[in-house]
Amino acid sequence: MKLRFIIVDDEPLAQRVIEKYSADVPTIELAGSCDSAFEAMELLYRNEVDLIFLDINMPKISGLDFLKMLKNPPLVIITTAYRDYALESFDLDVVDYLKKPFSFERFYKSIQKAQELYSSRHGQRLNTHVSKESREENRFIFVKADNKMVKVDLNQILYIEAFGDYIKIHTTQGVIVTYHSMKGIEEMLPSNKFLRVHKSYIVAFNKIDIIEGNTIKIKIAEIPIGKSYRKNFFEMVNSKNH
Repeated sequence: MKLRFIIVDDEPLAQRVIEKYSADVPTIELAGSCDSAFEAMELLYRNEVDLIFLDINMPKISGLDFLKMLKNPPLVIITTAYRDYALESFDLDVVDYLKKPFSFERFYKSIQKAQELYSSRHGQRLNTHVSKESREENRFIFVKADNKMVKVDLNQILYIEAFGDYIKIHTTQGVIVTYHSMKGIEEMLPSNKFLRVHKSYIVAFNKIDIIEGNTIKIKIAEIPIGKSYRKNFFEMVNSKNH
C-alpha cells in the first residue's frame, strides 16, 4: 500500500524538489505534477489520489481557494514560501505546512504525519498495513553530510553527540558529521529506541553496555547522564526490567 500523491505548484523547481525527495520514500507514489488548480482538477478526476502537495500562490486560483472547492479533498500538505497562511491552512485541516525551502528531513516528517492520519481515517485493516510500512521506514533516517543525503540505519547507531553547530552520529560503521540540532535529530528518532540523556548526548538504548552511577558506557565511550534527564532515563531502565 502506497500513498498516491500529486504536486500542485506553478514553480518547476519546487516540483522537482518534491519529486527528488519522494524518490527516496518507498511508501509514496507520484501520480502527477501540475502548475495550476485547473490541471489539478483534471488529475484528481483521472487518478485515485491520497495526498496533495499544494502551493498557495498560484495564478487565477490560489491553493487555498482550490482546496475550499473540493468536496472530499485528499490529505493536503501545504508547500509555500510564506508564513502568513499557516492559520488559515490548518483551519482547512491540512496535514502539515512546509515553508520553502524545506529539508528532506522536514519533508519526510510530513509524510509520516500523512501516513498516520491516512491510517486512522481508513480503519484497522489499512492501519495494520500502513503500520507495517512505517516500521520499515523507521529503520533508517537521512541526514546531510558532505553535501549529499546519507542514509543512516537506526540499528547501527550507538549514540549521538553534539559538536558545536553540528552533531556526530556514532555508528557501528564509523562517525557521520552533519549540520543538525540535537532537538531536530531527536524528533526524527523513535522514542522507544533512543533517549536524550544529556544536553549533548542521545543514546541508542539497546546499545548500552554498562550503567555506572551517572555514566553510561557504550563500547569504549563514557557518556554522562545529565541531571535534568536522569529521572526519565532511569524510569526507562526500570520499565525494561519489568
